[in-house]
Amino acid sequence: MDLLVIGAGFGGLGAGLRAAELGAMVVVLEAQAYPGGCASTFEHAGSRFESGATLFSGLGDEQLFGRWIERHGIDVEVDWLDPLVEYRSPRLELGVGLDRDAFVERLCALPGAPREALRRFFAFQERSADRLWRTLEEPGALPPFGAGALWRHAKDLPAWSPILRCAGKSLSSVLARFGLSGFAPLEDALNALCQITVQCGADEAEAPFALAAADYYWRGTGHVRGGIGRLASGLCEAILDHGGEARFGKRVRCIEPHADGGWWVHTLGESLHAERVIANLLPPALDATIAVGVPRSPRLQRYTRELQAGWGACMLYLELDDQPGAAPHHLQLVQDPDALLTEGNHLFVSVSGCRDEQLCSRSGGATATVSTHVPIAKLRALATTERGAYVRGVQDKMRRGLRELAPELDARVRRVLPASPRTFERYTGRTHGMVGGLPRRVGLRQYMDLSNPPIAPGLWMVGDTVFPGQSIYASATCGVRAAERALSGARVGLSRSAASVGSASA
Repeated sequence: MDLLVIGAGFGGLGAGLRAAELGAMVVVLEAQAYPGGCASTFEHAGSRFESGATLFSGLGDEQLFGRWIERHGIDVEVDWLDPLVEYRSPRLELGVGLDRDAFVERLCALPGAPREALRRFFAFQERSADRLWRTLEEPGALPPFGAGALWRHAKDLPAWSPILRCAGKSLSSVLARFGLSGFAPLEDALNALCQITVQCGADEAEAPFALAAADYYWRGTGHVRGGIGRLASGLCEAILDHGGEARFGKRVRCIEPHADGGWWVHTLGESLHAERVIANLLPPALDATIAVGVPRSPRLQRYTRELQAGWGACMLYLELDDQPGAAPHHLQLVQDPDALLTEGNHLFVSVSGCRDEQLCSRSGGATATVSTHVPIAKLRALATTERGAYVRGVQDKMRRGLRELAPELDARVRRVLPASPRTFERYTGRTHGMVGGLPRRVGLRQYMDLSNPPIAPGLWMVGDTVFPGQSIYASATCGVRAAERALSGARVGLSRSAASVGSASA
């Protein structure tokens, strides 16, 4: 086969679908029984929940998911919520809607707001985000550069100059430059947004990454009716329609070089030969999957080390009383805005609506997914006997946050299914229950790997650890870029895999 993809998270699905569109013979292997990875929909005891990621960007007509939905006739409906997210803390309640200007004016209307500074900052942020996202989405705009891309970038250098001056600086330092230090409503809202996008607070976040992520709500962001798993399944169907395969319950045990070129990919009871492999795996999982003694990029070990400063997920999956006519909604809850937004202090809450028929409890009511970050190094440093008590303490704090900041939701709770990082690992396949990829903390090292070179000849890694990473939209874009690079100049579609093409197996 031309290409084998390990993992049906959105990085793997993006790679698989783009390869299939290019005419490649592609097979996607997924260890779980369903696609989506940490952005999947799963069933437990008759109730259906979102695994983790819930809001999706890139759904606009001219954006990647929007184009795929139209091009491949993917059967999903998107609810364009307004507000998209409501931020709540003891000192602030702030809705973030679909209209950027309206959000800025909402901030300007708050007591003591530095109105002109706010407008100047958001004008700069919008210009920066537009340029950064256009570069991300434009083929050939990122390394390795062709002559045309180098010429375009040279001509655009004056427009890039303000963004380049932010490199190596934190988002908080950019706020200070605009005279916005100390304006708590903006700092609080950006801190919470940075925590779920670039995986660290605004005082740590590398500014260009954070400026782009601050546009998250206005980049075709919506709620996939019935759960994000419907979009993941739709992308799988599109791969099948193009002659590819998607096989579930197929955990890859080992990959090793093939004597005639390409790779052997070994699952339990089956070995497949592929000319190229794209792995939608976290770095430690990929490192453990490559056969012992096979040379690999030092980047893999570096990513694995850096992930130790990242996050796991503690979750609460809630079954709720039915509320006829209710729309889906999303909350960010912060009990203490001056403390770290981890370990139950910060919650992201997603609640299904009355039209989410495939995202409901066993009794027909709504369900909700509640998540918080926990430092993976701290958790793993605990003795095994201490981890349960630590996780229960975090989850108790999560329940307290719901009671205090979302009492109307807490009153609807009928059943709570708590989940630790270990549970999250079981349901999503992510090593140690890690979430979010590499925190994009201040430093020029964040720009070292923009081109995503192969880990080994014919082997690429995609997902939220790899640039552009972080969001599901960015992970899928990463997969698209990897597939295009892997197949560049290749004669594809000339061979079929041994299994029948166009059928999915469970």
